[in-house]
Amino acid sequence: MNLPQLGWRPFFEVHFERYAGQGLAPARVVLEQRERYAVLGDDGELAAEVAGKMRHESRSRADFPTVGDWVAISPRPNEGQATIHARLPRASSFSRKAVLSGGMPDTGGKTDEQVLAANIDTVFLVSGLDSDFNVRRIERYLSVAWDSGATPVIVLNKADLCDDVQTRFDEVASAAVGVSIHAVSAIGRAGLEELRQYLTAGQTAAFLGSSGVGKSTIINSLLGEERLETREVREHDGRGRHTTTHRQMIFLKEGGIVIDTPGMREIQMWSDEDGLSRTFGDVEHLSARCRFRDCRHQNEPGCAVRQALEEGELDARRFDNYLKMQKELAHLARRRNKKAEREVCRAFDKKIRRYHQEMKKLRDKGLA
Repeated sequence: MNLPQLGWRPFFEVHFERYAGQGLAPARVVLEQRERYAVLGDDGELAAEVAGKMRHESRSRADFPTVGDWVAISPRPNEGQATIHARLPRASSFSRKAVLSGGMPDTGGKTDEQVLAANIDTVFLVSGLDSDFNVRRIERYLSVAWDSGATPVIVLNKADLCDDVQTRFDEVASAAVGVSIHAVSAIGRAGLEELRQYLTAGQTAAFLGSSGVGKSTIINSLLGEERLETREVREHDGRGRHTTTHRQMIFLKEGGIVIDTPGMREIQMWSDEDGLSRTFGDVEHLSARCRFRDCRHQNEPGCAVRQALEEGELDARRFDNYLKMQKELAHLARRRNKKAEREVCRAFDKKIRRYHQEMKKLRDKGLA
């Protein structure tokens, strides 16, 4: 498999130029599991680890490679091994907020970015049409997907279990204006051919969604074989258990590339206002018509949002979800600003310590 078939394009070639003269080779991360990787390039598939220098210089977990990333490696094909020395800039990435060091952010946990998939062209947001159907969750996924730089496509799976597919399809369409939506049945292999238009040679798509929505089943159906493990959902609530435990890249016979990811009950946002604005364009448009620019949409006179809610033009549940996500983003922005301030202070302190060390050396030599 050559580099273009893996998704190599001019964007990555330009950024790889600085490594080309160092004896390094480009490769793509096809598997990630507990900071151990499998990479694929001109030397075939190799097991890889991050170089010590890269590990030392990485400031957060987001700096490390993830599935879909292009990296600069020193290959050792005779050993089946490689060392990753650098990660190329990402053309797109799908991220969520991860809380480290135990507990929620408000209890002292460290907030960081977790990149779920990189350099993806299409994000398939998979939702079940069974008892776990939730439009508000789709809105959340969609907001994050818009920020990824990839094109979101909504896949409504388990159409065979829904008595009124059209009603739910229309409900999602009203919340995701301008987004392609496909109702499919992975078990019955109905509607899946429509997904292949996004999976042409060299194109990469990531499947994202909650546990039990059928991501692995869809991929198996596209493959034409039961390669990924699947499990039945629980009968009492329609929810599934995590079948996929790590992210991996899978190659279709037609040339398309898919990334399977572990299911998530709820995705914590790691984005800015752009994705929210694109998802809730109707709310943003109404806000622009309010009499006051700083309208809080409560009891202010001339509030276009309140009027739309009262007249039924705007769904109250959709607006509540918008406010919830807006508040979440504001809280995230404050935490990220504090983190940036701490990093600046640490860098300044490091320079001061280095200055004092150099001055001590000069004093010891009688030069200061």
